[in-house]
Amino acid sequence: MTPAKSDLVLHPVRLRIVLACSAQDVTARDLADRMPDVPPATLYRHVATLLEAGILTVVAERRIRGGVERTFRLVEGAGGLEGDDAAAMSADDHRRGFAAFAGALIGAYSRYLDAPDARPAEDPVSYRQMALWLTDDEVRELAAAMADALAPFLDREEAPGRRRVLLSTILMPDAPS
Repeated sequence: MTPAKSDLVLHPVRLRIVLACSAQDVTARDLADRMPDVPPATLYRHVATLLEAGILTVVAERRIRGGVERTFRLVEGAGGLEGDDAAAMSADDHRRGFAAFAGALIGAYSRYLDAPDARPAEDPVSYRQMALWLTDDEVRELAAAMADALAPFLDREEAPGRRRVLLSTILMPDAPS
């Protein structure tokens, strides 16, 4: 039996790999540099699982010191859990998925704070929550407007003066009071 996509993507290490690949193509070395807390054998095993499942693909290979360095890319649309994938998940699956996402977010922020050059009072760091009164159609309109606003920034590549910035969004109905 093939594991559900939610089981593949929502594993804490695999989720971090998917999130790392969502912004740019990466090598195993790039992933290891971003995840020094994950043993290399574990990292390679999870990359292989994502490749086998068709969530990642190899876009380049080059010889280095007698080995082959592969460059990975997230397959278009494969990293998310929407539509049929989300519908197939139970409430507990959604809780587990959100916990994995929140854990990855907390881990990323902790790694930022632990960096010797972290300056949370000076860096462009923010986190906040806003309550909006919207219809379902207005929520979809908001999501589309956010996607349109972000589009010009998504194709930017690593360059001098640029650093990788994480933007995480969560849209959910508030529980009735």
